[in-house]
Amino acid sequence: MQFLRAPRAAAIAGILFSSLLMTSVWLLRDSLPQDPLEAGTWLQTRSQSVAAALHLIPFAGIAFLWFIGVLRDRLGTLEDRLFATVFLGSGLLFLAMLFFSAAVVSALIVSYTAEPTHVLGSPAFSVARAISYEVMNVYAVRMAGVFMIATSTLALRTGFIARWIALVGYALALMLLLTSQYIDRLILVFPLWVLLTSCSMLLDDLRRRAKAKDPQDFRSEG
Repeated sequence: MQFLRAPRAAAIAGILFSSLLMTSVWLLRDSLPQDPLEAGTWLQTRSQSVAAALHLIPFAGIAFLWFIGVLRDRLGTLEDRLFATVFLGSGLLFLAMLFFSAAVVSALIVSYTAEPTHVLGSPAFSVARAISYEVMNVYAVRMAGVFMIATSTLALRTGFIARWIALVGYALALMLLLTSQYIDRLILVFPLWVLLTSCSMLLDDLRRRAKAKDPQDFRSEG
């Protein structure tokens, strides 16, 4: 159980989440047109690539839940109730919107496979595609920004990650909150910051373990 509570566990979960989500987003952005009102020709040519990207999202979500859980465990009694509530709530809302958006696109693929002639260009397709796009690029992106602000604030108060990473988190969070949703691949800012945070935590944990071993090695040699 000690290993599960270590910073290394949060770092590994964060790296897995970042890698899976960035891969999924990159595949989706290469396969789906940026215009949410496009008629749906991607269903004829790129549906397999989209389906492969969507299959990665549940695993990214599991890793993100683990990342949140281990971070809360690491904070322990130092956790501020106000920011901890915002931290947990925004993270879960982001995850719920990510899953919802992915499920809508997946449903379009299933519907097209069953009734290809009735889906393309239909009003139902346009509505579903627009909902998925807006949920992901407006609401989920903003919740990711709120999560980054809450996490950065907790980091500055407790010091569980480097101060400069928290300040970078504030800047990137403002970008997510204030920038137009029509900027391509904007969502990648969030997993990139989680990856930076996770790598920093992992390196810090390795340095602490190395320092803890030095006195023991010295005594054993003596």
